[in-house]
Amino acid sequence: MIFERLEVSPDAEALAAAAAARILTLALTALRSQGVFRLALAGGATPRRCYELLRTVDFDWSRTEIYFGDERCLPLGDPGRNDTLAALAWLDHVRLSPGNPHAIPAELGPEAAAAAYAAVLRPVLPLDLVLLGLGEDGHTASLFPGNAALELAQPVVPVFGAPKLPASRVSLSLSAINAARHKLFLVSGAGKREVLRRLEGEPGLPAARIRGAEWLVDREAWPAG
Repeated sequence: MIFERLEVSPDAEALAAAAAARILTLALTALRSQGVFRLALAGGATPRRCYELLRTVDFDWSRTEIYFGDERCLPLGDPGRNDTLAALAWLDHVRLSPGNPHAIPAELGPEAAAAAYAAVLRPVLPLDLVLLGLGEDGHTASLFPGNAALELAQPVVPVFGAPKLPASRVSLSLSAINAARHKLFLVSGAGKREVLRRLEGEPGLPAARIRGAEWLVDREAWPAG
């Protein structure tokens, strides 16, 4: 069952709060067991509010290593980049250890960026937590239905021909996401209701191929709501 681990929040604000609380719980668990918490962030509007909440909590982020699940091939600092969103909402406002966040150098283009980021990731895999969004077509990270990147085995994959602009991207691979200790989907809004209905019956959709994920969904998005 895809939705075996599901929590439905009354609204988007409650979803963001639940996501922030879950991230903090997993961070504390990882810090107690291994002294470091390795987290890959998602982009998009849904996680933004969660990031804003995380910047306000009394927590030492200096032992958290920040990575990204995917990135658009845009210039550094472009407002469309996931690392720009995360910096503005959260990361520029807290103390991180040197070298963090580990941004995907997507400005180099898909192939060069994927190779460079794979070299960064390989020594630290598996990640403790990967945050994920859900597209209306069933994509997650930058893994789109029918795209060749979905079947590539290396930990970071170049993405060409994405149906949403920009068409060139970089993404964690399906195998790298599935290897993570925890996967957490954040899904908000009535526009996601139809794709949530589809996931159980269409196991080939990228999001349906993520195993053992937790789902935080707001009532507008959940088909039974």
